[in-house]
Amino acid sequence: MKNNSEYMLKDYQRGFSQTESAYHCLFCTVSFNKEEIYPHEGRFFTAYNRINTHITDNHGGPIAGLLAQSKEQTGLSESQQEILQLFAEGLKDTVIAQRLGISTSTVRNHRFKLKEKQRQAMVFLSIMSLLQETPDLMPHKGATMIDDRYAITADERKKIIATYFDETGFIKQFPSKEKRKLVVLSVLADRFDSEKNYSEAAVNDILKQSITDYVTVRRYLIEYGFMKRTNDGKTYWRS
Repeated sequence: MKNNSEYMLKDYQRGFSQTESAYHCLFCTVSFNKEEIYPHEGRFFTAYNRINTHITDNHGGPIAGLLAQSKEQTGLSESQQEILQLFAEGLKDTVIAQRLGISTSTVRNHRFKLKEKQRQAMVFLSIMSLLQETPDLMPHKGATMIDDRYAITADERKKIIATYFDETGFIKQFPSKEKRKLVVLSVLADRFDSEKNYSEAAVNDILKQSITDYVTVRRYLIEYGFMKRTNDGKTYWRS
């Protein structure tokens, strides 16, 4: 199943988006109803074909339409937009260099930097897509074993919480199995504000409300990556 980023990328590449009833140009306010037929230059077009002719006739195609957007929209400088337009025309590097009054090696350097920018953009899009799919419980980056211990469904989580926490939120018995331990630790970690720092005493005070052996649990929170602390152990925070 495609995520929102993939749909948005497809929309930008073709120059329009669609709703259940219509196609909408991304570069102006024009829309075409899917249930209508549109006359254009002596011919009749479906809404899909008409939005495509509109993008070509009125905006010069998707690339030209995108490059015509403001730098706030594209994230490109004026020089980058200019050279990308020349790249889009399929011109040779020597021709581009002559038109811009720069060396051919500078044009090649622009190509390299723009490809690097593309790679970085793909990494960023991947990160944002994964953030939308992030489960409540993730293995932290310090974990040495990534296996089925981390595959915890919502139903499993609910059952584990009901088993190990009483109605007041106090832990009846700390679990020994890894999957259950992770769920219990994630619940305890939720009791800390990620935007705050805590002293060791403050961490202890919060944990004491949930378990008797708060010292062991405090160590587990660090070991399993739910919390971090400074080297001197004076400051703790939720990671």
